Amino acid sequence: QVQLVESGGGSVQAGGSLRLSCAASGSPYSRRCMGWFRQAPGKEREGVAAIYTFGGNTNYADSAKGRFTISQDNAKNTLYLQMNSLNPEDTAIYYCAAGAAHYGGNCRLGDDLYDYWGQGTQVTVSS
Repeated sequence: QVQLVESGGGSVQAGGSLRLSCAASGSPYSRRCMGWFRQAPGKEREGVAAIYTFGGNTNYADSAKGRFTISQDNAKNTLYLQMNSLNPEDTAIYYCAAGAAHYGGNCRLGDDLYDYWGQGTQVTVSS
């Protein structure tokens, strides 16, 4: 069992930055896939970024590449998403997720591959 709690969401103007945090508890924080997903009103949930906690390999959605950085602090059992150059299309509820390691340590962005989810944190980007 894993418990995940997101924080760091808020409102920011276009071009600004936010850093989201996800505190994990309940099980060892190692050899897992951790990911950030988001869901905008009326849209399906989509993967943003994922990281393999053991090796540190990352995957990003095309929309996030070059702007977002996923990272971890294993000593604190905390996952981060640094978001720069935000635009209104980034407005969504952002969710932290955890699951078993995927084959080869390549953590994919499919939400069906993750077993544990936080409640989400709202990110609003204004023009």
